[in-house]
Amino acid sequence: MKKVMVQFDFRGMTTKQFDQCWDEIRKAGQTNPNGLLHHYAAPTSNGMLIFDIWESAERFEAFGKTLMPILEKLKIPKTKPTILPLHYEYNGNLVIH
Repeated sequence: MKKVMVQFDFRGMTTKQFDQCWDEIRKAGQTNPNGLLHHYAAPTSNGMLIFDIWESAERFEAFGKTLMPILEKLKIPKTKPTILPLHYEYNGNLVIH
């Protein structure tokens, strides 16, 4: 398995919707999604920008089976993620490339 970086640009998503999404993810039993290593989210002038590091694309795709129905339920506009192979990772004293 090769680590991947996943980017979502959720245009129109509010921080309230983002928080509601995580509430629903936890209710679905995914408090710590299997394979999710790092998760970052920031509000932008037109929505939310999300960056994740996953153990593999397969783990992210499996999580999508939980995530997609939640996004639909909350009426969050669909957006296609960008999935890229991770080339370099820096985390404190850990450097991997």
